[in-house]
Amino acid sequence: MRLQDKVAIVTGAGQMPGDTIGNGRATAILFAREGARVVLVDRDLASARETQTMIEAEGGKCYAVAADVTRAAACRAFVETALATYGRIDILHNNVGVGVGVGEAGLTKLTEAAWDRVMDVNLKSMFLACREAVPVMREQGSGCIINISSVAAVCSIGLMAYKISKAGVNALTQGLAMANAKYGIRVNAIMPGLIHTPMAIKGQSCARQISEDQLIRERDAQVPLRGKMGTAWDVAYAALFLASDEAQFITGAILPVDGGQTARIG
Repeated sequence: MRLQDKVAIVTGAGQMPGDTIGNGRATAILFAREGARVVLVDRDLASARETQTMIEAEGGKCYAVAADVTRAAACRAFVETALATYGRIDILHNNVGVGVGVGEAGLTKLTEAAWDRVMDVNLKSMFLACREAVPVMREQGSGCIINISSVAAVCSIGLMAYKISKAGVNALTQGLAMANAKYGIRVNAIMPGLIHTPMAIKGQSCARQISEDQLIRERDAQVPLRGKMGTAWDVAYAALFLASDEAQFITGAILPVDGGQTARIG
């Protein structure tokens, strides 16, 4: 019960359909298993409620909320819901993101609309959520924020807006960590590598018009550790550590969870 009596908000707590589990759902379930009361935020309320059903079936406590996290009013509303329901906010886990499927491309083919969409979802949403949650955490004198970035922030990748948005998440994380350390608020980021989630596999296979099996083989071959992609549980357990008191002296950290992918940079 490493998160006993803590209140956690998890954005992107639902997921698209698939044979595997997504990062947000896995993290929400794991947080609940470890004793947290979880506010499940997703633009698809039905999907968030699927996560809620899974948590409640294990005896966990949670509450599902529909929100478009690119809108300030929606972020304010789910923070207010967390306070009204559970009385405090100990953890904010920012998990929402998009990449392929929104018109992402290299510089010469990237449209203004695609750029704006990626920046709004991947970076602006985290800024807005943090802006609403940080005052609550400052008043408490404690809190933990975890932002889901990507190894794309530091690795070569053909998706320009996605890469820049994730580099922005890292910068946002470090800036918030320094600005809020004196209030007892810790802010860290996780950079997942190639993870076997429905969004990654179904989304990219459709965008590239290749089979899921082929995509999985290609992605597995890029991972140094065992030649296999990670799972959403790998990301969730990293988030659990950062959210727990075991990480009480860690802030401003950018943690790769990537099977050694970023080690190639050195």
